[in-house]
Amino acid sequence: MSDINYNLEPVDEKPKKKGPQRGTRYKYDPIIEAFLESEHSLVRVEGTGREANYLSMQLKRVLDRRDVNDVAVSVRDREVYLEKT
Repeated sequence: MSDINYNLEPVDEKPKKKGPQRGTRYKYDPIIEAFLESEHSLVRVEGTGREANYLSMQLKRVLDRRDVNDVAVSVRDREVYLEKT
């Protein structure tokens, strides 16, 4: 059997997990921000290069994280729509 070199170092506590810091912008946040700032009540999201179901899921996550309840995301004919309700 081969030997391996190692060292066990005692510690008082584990470091805290590093996650996104508050205020961190995510990839799909600008889409939601632009829609909320616009005067349009219904838009089709284009030009992302993502499949409609994936994009709609990501946009719904942004809305949930921001606690926005007055915007609906829907998919029709492989197109993603945002609608102010």
